[in-house]
Amino acid sequence: MARIFILGSGTPTPFPNRFGSSYVVQAGDDYLMFDCGPATTHKLVKAGLWPTQIDYLFLTHNHFDHNVDLPCFLLTRWDQYTGKENELKVFGPPPTEEIVEGLIGESGVFSIDWKARVAHPMSQTAYLHRGGALPRRPPSLSAKDVGPGKVCSGKGWEVLAGPVEHIAPLMGCLSYRVVTPEETVVISGDTRRCNGFVDFARGADTLLMMCIHHQDYLDANPLGSAMTGTTDAARIAREAGIKKLVLVHQGFDLESDESREGALREIKSIYDGAVVWGEELMEVP
Repeated sequence: MARIFILGSGTPTPFPNRFGSSYVVQAGDDYLMFDCGPATTHKLVKAGLWPTQIDYLFLTHNHFDHNVDLPCFLLTRWDQYTGKENELKVFGPPPTEEIVEGLIGESGVFSIDWKARVAHPMSQTAYLHRGGALPRRPPSLSAKDVGPGKVCSGKGWEVLAGPVEHIAPLMGCLSYRVVTPEETVVISGDTRRCNGFVDFARGADTLLMMCIHHQDYLDANPLGSAMTGTTDAARIAREAGIKKLVLVHQGFDLESDESREGALREIKSIYDGAVVWGEELMEVP
């Protein structure tokens, strides 16, 4: 059975208990990370995982609350690398390739960091102490722009990308579906309720679904044209036949206990499956 770790369950607005988006799905022996929002690398370690365990990273889109920890994660994973681990593979909508290259490529903004660590005796010594062998190599990873369809596969799993409606045409956005022999997990990313995403999520065991506000708040302003609230999240789960709905990407309107209880009542009035309120550093039961 897949294990799901919630690292980030928030929005661009920082709160003490949540900020930005990131999730890890363990599929067999592989750890797949989805999005890399604020402080993801630190949260990953707090959750009991380690950067070099992550061999695959999938970005839903390139809003900063979903990708701003990318330079930290890429550099930390490389810095802790001893040469025995697998090469990291990064996937996301365009311009993911350009962003990764611009961060840690030969002329990337952080190339001054890794070039110094490759060449300086102090950093070489630290690398040897971690189990590496000289010469120390520059960062090596693959980044690929992707769209809807099959993205990649591993031993006993595959990842598909699906359509969502968020802020087109200004930015490409995707959802993801992880399929294993035991279960299927869908990560919505940011989206409004739309038929394309409902079809893509259909029949999944677990859905990590954006739920940013009470629906009436969203419907009263332009936010509702780009994001999902309480009752739309419930309708998506019901229409797609989801077994377990995990609510993530919660906004400020849902921070109080009273507001949260009201949100859950709204959802459960429409969707009768299992509902989990996603919290950071939670392993989904």
